Amino acid sequence: MRACIDVGGTKVSVSLNDGRSRDLLALRYEPTAKTGRNDALAWQILRLVDEACAEAGVAPASVQAAGVASCGPFVLVDGRVELAAPNICGGLAGPARGLPNDWKTALLEAPLAGRFARLRVENDGIAALEAERRWGALQGVDDCAYVTWSTGVGTGLCVGGRVLRGKNGNAGHAGHMFVSDDNQALCGCGNLGDLEALVAGTSVERRFGLDAALLMQRAREGDVQAVASVDELCRVMGRGLYNLVAALDLQRISLGGSVFWHNREYLLPRLQAQVGGHLKALTAGCELVPAGLGDRVGDYAALALLD
Repeated sequence: MRACIDVGGTKVSVSLNDGRSRDLLALRYEPTAKTGRNDALAWQILRLVDEACAEAGVAPASVQAAGVASCGPFVLVDGRVELAAPNICGGLAGPARGLPNDWKTALLEAPLAGRFARLRVENDGIAALEAERRWGALQGVDDCAYVTWSTGVGTGLCVGGRVLRGKNGNAGHAGHMFVSDDNQALCGCGNLGDLEALVAGTSVERRFGLDAALLMQRAREGDVQAVASVDELCRVMGRGLYNLVAALDLQRISLGGSVFWHNREYLLPRLQAQVGGHLKALTAGCELVPAGLGDRVGDYAALALLD
């Protein structure tokens, strides 16, 4: 048995896999721990693994391998990954973001390494990219990206068949590229005017007074103000996607995440128009597609790290 662990800014999910199929067993999930000491998240994960084992009827000691797909950025402390994640660590942007802690990092790899004999921790965008390349919409494509539009904005990048990781495993943190000089758009990382601060699920309500789900629903129903607000979100998100295509000469981008996935029919043509509306020499031939693994991409991302 192997543990498949998905750590997001909103929730943590854990499931088991027997190593013989792609089936995920005994799924457990709950809101991401953000109070107490900065090792609270790691202990939450270990408890959820034990609960999944109890549900599956297997001994916890039999689960010796774990794949962890986690939001970031990562920092390395004594060679182990800790999270400097804007939607988890309240000490990054300070009280203005409203998180109930003053953490600069959240411990992750060190406590888990004491439990599992084999452990692989990757940025969730990279892990999702690997899953989409193996089983989803990016199969057979060497120049591609996976982009999640959810609580935050994350990316996994592949050029010439090689997945990009970077010096600390943080390649693909395109959500923190600057796309505006809007000094009212505060990201949890402390940036003003980056992509995540302007379009992420946590930012929509601060900007438009409605949570993302309600804003999208009203736009789909034809509410003029909501349509204008969503068009603005797509303009900014489209700018971020265009920057990826222009910088890396991509052939296909697979899109997932809760904000996108639940509104994909409405958002996809608008995003494609934004990307394709600029410099055809770079954007022609690049397609945007929904994630082939759908709303399970996060779960399969962790599994992809173990195969």
